[in-house]
Amino acid sequence: MTVSKDLNFCFPVRELSNDRVKMTPFEASIHSSSICSILSAHPELWAHMSTGPYQTVQDFDTNFLEAVVHRDPGVVLFAIIDKTKPPSAADGEGELAGMMSYMNSSSVNLCTEIGYIIILPSYQRTHVNSNAVGLLLQYALKLPSQGGLGLRRVQWQCSSMNARSIRAAERLGFKKEGVMKWQRVFHGGKDRGKVHNGRELPLGEQDYGRDTVVLAHCWDDWEQGGREKIQAIMDRQHVSHLDFLNAAPFR
Repeated sequence: MTVSKDLNFCFPVRELSNDRVKMTPFEASIHSSSICSILSAHPELWAHMSTGPYQTVQDFDTNFLEAVVHRDPGVVLFAIIDKTKPPSAADGEGELAGMMSYMNSSSVNLCTEIGYIIILPSYQRTHVNSNAVGLLLQYALKLPSQGGLGLRRVQWQCSSMNARSIRAAERLGFKKEGVMKWQRVFHGGKDRGKVHNGRELPLGEQDYGRDTVVLAHCWDDWEQGGREKIQAIMDRQHVSHLDFLNAAPFR
């Protein structure tokens, strides 16, 4: 199903779903209150990201959804719905389990990135993350004739200090390409609960820094066994070793 709303995204947006998880475009009026009620008590879920944490629904809507997501045609944010749970106020097919996005997307270069990954605590170490990432990979890398976007590259970037994110990406078929040292400045990072890269800061500076690990799953990886690997992971009953606290994207 193609969503007809104006999402300001450079690719067509579809609701993505299997029997366990649904990825539906994030709507502030439906999803913000539910996710913020949990995130406000778990600022550590933003620890490796340059954005967040957010203390109120208004703060989240204004400074994340409007300022970061909606203004950028390379970003679209999805709400993750766990379809194995009963219907809820957030969705008639299940419970809100987190959020995840395409970001840094380019219709010219046929690429995107999976980021802004937040899996709420009750849904960590379950089927949720692996199925959500799997659905985004399938839509991105399938050929248009198969209902996908036919992209050539899906990227994953995270903090070098976020070992769980790196391991999860690799187990999902992403290949490590390198590390960008001092790639991100966490302005006011100490007060915002950010994780520093562990290196000595430049003389006189206090803002934390992030080294960013770059991984990717490309079209040829997909054709050379990646497709089958992802489907096998999504079909498993329990894949707790693939789910993790959070992944820290480039932004």
